[in-house]
Amino acid sequence: MINQEVLAEARTLWDYHHLNHIPAESDCILVLGSHDLRVADRGAELYLQGLAPILIFSGGLGNVTKGIWKDPEADRFARIALDMGVPAEAIFIENQSTNTGENILFTQRLLADKGLHPQSFIVVQKPYMERRSYATFKKHWPDKDLLVTSPQIAFEDYPTDEIPVKRVINIMVGDLQRIRIYPAKGFQIPMEIPDAVWAAYEKLVGWGFTEHLAG
Repeated sequence: MINQEVLAEARTLWDYHHLNHIPAESDCILVLGSHDLRVADRGAELYLQGLAPILIFSGGLGNVTKGIWKDPEADRFARIALDMGVPAEAIFIENQSTNTGENILFTQRLLADKGLHPQSFIVVQKPYMERRSYATFKKHWPDKDLLVTSPQIAFEDYPTDEIPVKRVINIMVGDLQRIRIYPAKGFQIPMEIPDAVWAAYEKLVGWGFTEHLAG
């Protein structure tokens, strides 16, 4: 049941997952694929604002999209950017990755193959995956300069028919668990989790928001 108490604790996680970086001129915009097409809109907007000369879309079919889409996330995102007026020659596509770590590793390979060596990145991701994307990127590419941003949408306005609030809460809970456990697995750099945020996590787990927890 989604009541006001649940929403209050979920908002605590939502706020924590945000890094509140302000996008600035960079060498490359890297958009990480997902089921949320608004992430593609945000990446294209930043390119059209002149913040970087290169726009990369990274994503094959992940845990969510492999059950609902037939074409890779990156391909679908790139079509959105083209429709918004981004020139085709500025777009690069990596459409084999299935998780955030692969997004970074496969993008490294793509850039090396193209002879491109950007130093500064804007990573674009879903709002509630900003922090984990930062931690993953810095693990695999620590020498690069990084800003992370997402669609500028309030928690109350984020859910849609396709992305209901229950799914959002389950994913936020799972991503917070991964921020806690993934550094020991070598997947991410450590990130501090305030006690109040972890208390909210434990309440939400206790209320049954466990669908996205790692095994």
